[in-house]
Amino acid sequence: MHEAEKHHAVTLTINGARRTVTVEARKLLVHLIREDLRLTGTHVGCDTSQCGACTIELDGRAVKSCTVLAVMADGASITTIEGLSEPGGTLHPVQAAFHDHHALQCGFCTPGMVMSVRQLLKDHSDPSEEDIRHGLAGNICRCTGYHNIVRAVESLVVKETQS
Repeated sequence: MHEAEKHHAVTLTINGARRTVTVEARKLLVHLIREDLRLTGTHVGCDTSQCGACTIELDGRAVKSCTVLAVMADGASITTIEGLSEPGGTLHPVQAAFHDHHALQCGFCTPGMVMSVRQLLKDHSDPSEEDIRHGLAGNICRCTGYHNIVRAVESLVVKETQS
């Protein structure tokens, strides 16, 4: 194999900015995001798709970025946790709900949880507690016991219903 065949140019739009990065064919998307693009809010917890800490939005769907090769994201649109806040630092409603309901402790799982909750609410406009717990089953939190996370999501559903 020639040296040039081992590296590939990947162009993607991440948090609204178009970027081109040269990566090894085997590089995971999570490592492109963290190492090459320096967006360290997306966490690496397991590299085996068990914990959900690396969850991002890829072309409008929440995915665990440790399960995607960087070259597979060529041409994609990606949103990471850093892309959710408004200019000036206004939190995304899901981030604000996590803050308001004390749905985080160490914060390691929080970016992946927030990204998964966004997908859950896209898929289910009025989820039950069971739907919420099922929707977050692919994200592991070692601190909160999930109670406040579920309450944070429920608060978003109530706000949506009252609007």
